Amino acid sequence: MPNRTAIHFPPDHPTAAGHFPGNPIIPGAVLLDTALTAIAAAEGLTSAPSRLRAAKFLHPVRPGDRMLVEWQAAPAGAIAFTGSVNGRPVMTATIMTGSVTS
Repeated sequence: MPNRTAIHFPPDHPTAAGHFPGNPIIPGAVLLDTALTAIAAAEGLTSAPSRLRAAKFLHPVRPGDRMLVEWQAAPAGAIAFTGSVNGRPVMTATIMTGSVTS
């Protein structure tokens, strides 16, 4: 069973005004950062270097949306996670935790 947490992006999220005016979406970098921060807090991870191995953004996340983030450990120190809004997948990603040498 994967771990999970919910992240709410308020309607007045700071990125809403500029990305994109009239049709706002939450930028992918913000989705990743917010999800990684939540996962790190839940897992008790320190600020050890990590590497993004893969990320796919499947559908837009809009201000006011609540994104469910689910994750689980994968082989070789990886954490695989997904984000969904109202049951619809919006992103998938895998990060490597711990020291990264290359």
